[in-house]
This record gives sequence, C-alpha cells and structure tokens, in this order.
Amino acid sequence: MEVTINQEDFERRAKTSKPLLWIGIVSIIMLFAGLTSAYIVRQAEGNWLEFELPISMYVSTAIIILSSITLWYGQSSAKKGNYSAMKIGLFVTLGLGLGFVFSQFQVWSDLVAGGVFFTGAQANASGSFMYLLSGLHLAHLFGGIIALFVTATNASAGKYSNGNILGIELCSIYWHFLDILWIYLLLFLLFIR
Repeated sequence: MEVTINQEDFERRAKTSKPLLWIGIVSIIMLFAGLTSAYIVRQAEGNWLEFELPISMYVSTAIIILSSITLWYGQSSAKKGNYSAMKIGLFVTLGLGLGFVFSQFQVWSDLVAGGVFFTGAQANASGSFMYLLSGLHLAHLFGGIIALFVTATNASAGKYSNGNILGIELCSIYWHFLDILWIYLLLFLLFIR
C-alpha cells in the first residue's frame, strides 16, 4: 500500500522539519562546547601530553570538505532540475563520507603508533580527549551517512522534483554542519595546546 502525501501535509512537514533539525544541531553544539570547555579546564590542571596531530587528520579534513562540495553540487543540481547530476553528487558524497570514516580509523591507528592512547596505563587526558572528540564526531557522522544513503536512494527512485527537495535540503544542512564542526575541532586541537 503506497501512501501519498497531499500538499497540505507536505507544507506542514516542511515547516516543522527544519526547526526540529536546528534544535538537534544546537544540542550537538552544546555537547561539543561542553567537551571543549572541559578540555581547556583539564589542560590547565597540568600533566598534559603534547603531541602532533597525525597527517591522516588533515586527509580526513580534506575528505569531509570535498564531501560538502559534492553535496552542494548535488543540491544545486536538484534545484535546477538536473536529476542525473543530483544523483552523482549524492552518491559521491556518500562515498566520501565512508572515506572519512575509514580515514578516522587511520587517524586512531596513527595515534596509537605514536604512543597516544585512549585508556590504559600509558594514556593521558590529552589523548583521551582527542579520541573522545573525534569519536563523538564520527558517531554523529554515522547519522549523516544514514541520511545520505536514504537521500541518495530516494533520488534514485525519482522522489525529488523542483518543488520537492526537502530531504536533500535537510541532509545538506546536517552534513554541512558536521563539516563545520570537524573544522572547528581540528582548529581547536591545533591551537589549544
């Protein structure tokens, strides 16, 4: 049984979904603001291991920035009615999102190889914060990957048109937020030492 949505339901959904997404984003911002504040407070207590961020961290950053560009391309293509370009943009973004996940595992592997551990006798609070911040970002990114998968699947099924790209817009807002959050975390970890 296929369910159709009338125009009134669509407009109501459009009016409520973006504000709800922004409420979720604000709660994520509060979480990371609290954690980065805790980082600063704990760092001031001393016994803080200083270490260089691995090169793979910058690779991760390049991947997520590129993914925002491809998602912007997919969304702008949808607005112009170019649905084949929209699908390409969405699927390439999904692939780059998965690439970011794998690059994060490489970051953690490089940290371990450099003697920076999350827990254990050799662990230090600075390393633990590094794993915690990047791990929580990755957990939120998994939600973005699910949203990208659903959006790309819906695009392949022809569910978007010039007047109905709400799903792409919501996915884009969340994904671009994750990109900005990652850049913030990178800059924070670089300059708050």
